Amino acid sequence: MIFTESKSKDQMDMANLHCIYNTLAYIESNYDRQLSIKELEEVSNYSYRNIQRIFSYTCGETIGAYQKKRRVENAYKKILYTKESLTSIALQVGFANLASFSKAFKQHFGISPKEAKSDKSSLLADTGVTPIASAVVLKPEIIYLPARRVYYESTFTNYVNEDIELLWDKFLKNQFPASGVDYFGLIVDEPLIREKISCRYDACSSVKSAHQKLASKMILGGRYARFLHAGSYETIDETYEKIYSGWILNSNLEFAHTPMIECYLQYADHSSSDEDQLTAILLPLK
Repeated sequence: MIFTESKSKDQMDMANLHCIYNTLAYIESNYDRQLSIKELEEVSNYSYRNIQRIFSYTCGETIGAYQKKRRVENAYKKILYTKESLTSIALQVGFANLASFSKAFKQHFGISPKEAKSDKSSLLADTGVTPIASAVVLKPEIIYLPARRVYYESTFTNYVNEDIELLWDKFLKNQFPASGVDYFGLIVDEPLIREKISCRYDACSSVKSAHQKLASKMILGGRYARFLHAGSYETIDETYEKIYSGWILNSNLEFAHTPMIECYLQYADHSSSDEDQLTAILLPLK
């Protein structure tokens, strides 16, 4: 069904936002195969021409470019986290052959898949992360978390803290209850490549807003490696560096391609300081 009726600007903005969220979620669940025009029209409730236009305006790239990016980024995770062959990885993420995969991967990351596989630390080079001494390697707790429905808003950012703070300032104006609410941040793209691309970050609440209708989806549901970051969010990059430059590269665990999740166990408000914050960093496992 395609929207054709007249709507106010606010109604249209909300409809456009929900159609983008639905389309993004569908692409991320089906990034490894060719999507038909009919599928995209059905999931977005817009004509193919209109969803392409709205998607490009909102996300800064075409649907095809976004899907290709998701393929190489998920391949990047498989190279980092698994022992699978490059040919197997190429086919799993939706490329027809190793040659087309290698070309797309090098265009995106600046190195070939073969180079990345032989020296995994090379994927960390542009972020300034280098392997660290084993004495300071963080060790996670392996936990199982049930699936939960969350209500969310998104931003596209180069993983800049200021952009994320602005999203949360806007998100929290939705008038959530004063207690009994869990807040999550979903990092759709790998933090390790945050300097290279504009990634998506979702601010999420475990309860509905009393102010406006937000998009919703299911998160969690499975095994996670759980790390804790104590203190200001401004220093969370230091914790990520310890995770990625130490534990990740030497772990024998296999990781899922679903988004990494930050769970804000304690967050700064009028009654606490930044130093009192506590964030759980959840890496999805197979």
